[in-house]
Formats: sequence, C-alpha cells, structure tokens
Amino acid sequence: MIASLSGTVLRAGLDSVVLGVGGVGMLVHTTPATAASVRPGQSTDLVTTLVVREDSLTLYGFATDDEKVVFETVQTVSGVGPRLALALLAVHPPEAVRAALGSGDLAALTKVPGIGKKGAERLVLELRDKLGSLAATSPTGSPTWSSAGEGWREQVREALVGLGWSVRQADDAIEKVAPVASEGAGVSALLRAALQELGR
Repeated sequence: MIASLSGTVLRAGLDSVVLGVGGVGMLVHTTPATAASVRPGQSTDLVTTLVVREDSLTLYGFATDDEKVVFETVQTVSGVGPRLALALLAVHPPEAVRAALGSGDLAALTKVPGIGKKGAERLVLELRDKLGSLAATSPTGSPTWSSAGEGWREQVREALVGLGWSVRQADDAIEKVAPVASEGAGVSALLRAALQELGR
C-alpha cells in the first residue's frame, strides 16, 4: 500500500496532481482544494491511498490524515466507492462530514451528487459511531490559485461533471459565479463558489 508520496509537482489540475517521485510521474486524484494548494515545481507531501481494481490501480491523495480516514471509512458503506467518497470531501471538509453524520443532518449529505435520501440515511446509520463521534482535524491554510483566464468555464464544468453533477447543473452554477471571474478570481476559487451554489 502506498500510504504517502513526497515529490515535485509536475502538473496540477482542478481535481488531480501529477507528482514526480523518483523519476516517475504519479497521477494522484484529489479534492479541488488540495489540487489548488500546490504549484508546478514545488515540493509537496500527500497522504495517499491506493484503490486496486481488476483493471486499474488508482491513487487518491489528501492534504491531511483526517481526509484519508473519512475517505476510507465512508467506503465501508455499501454503494459508496472512491469517486463518491471524493465528491463528499469536495463538498464538505472532514469536520463537516463528521458533524453531519453525528447529528443526522441528511440535508447536508444529500448536497453531494450521487447521495440521495436513502443513501444519506444509510451513511448516518452505519457511520455515526465510527466518524460522527470523533474529533475533527481541521485542514490548515486557505489555498488560492492563479487568475482564471478565459478557459475557466470549461475547467470548472469538467471538474463539476467529474464530481457527479450534470452538465446543465454545472452550467447553471457557472453562470451564477461568472461575475466573480471578472474580479480576477482564480479557477479554484470559482470552482469552490460553484460548489457552494450547487450545495444551496
């Protein structure tokens, strides 16, 4: 199991990072916040988990151990795979996930694409004692990214669709946050704003 990686960032997308480790470029899927916190050329450390399937080996990376714990624990629930677990962390930080599970806040959980009312109830039922009762670890820092430029709409749309929203939902959210782009906001800030719109 690859538990962590340390290396140089070769490329940073909206929801992934390519990390140069020992001459090998490792593609690591991350939350938008984690991807936005790094820059090409900088050294970084990521806590990782390797998901093994018959036809693939996929690395998922996190800024904190707590994110990894939440990511792995929610997958013990039937019907929750790595993509849905990552979408959950893209919408809610670990402390918010724990609070929602501990209090049975179904509304917060159903803001995540792919989680309906029954799925949220199952998460609460199975994880309240595993995650809801533990102290949260807050991630440090508030990353920003470079100015959005003209291609931000396609980047944000691709990330939102990848997280489970429909193209129409993504486009509606993009239109609502478009005024922020004219103020010089970065792509990561625009993606976070779109996630907030979709979570309303």
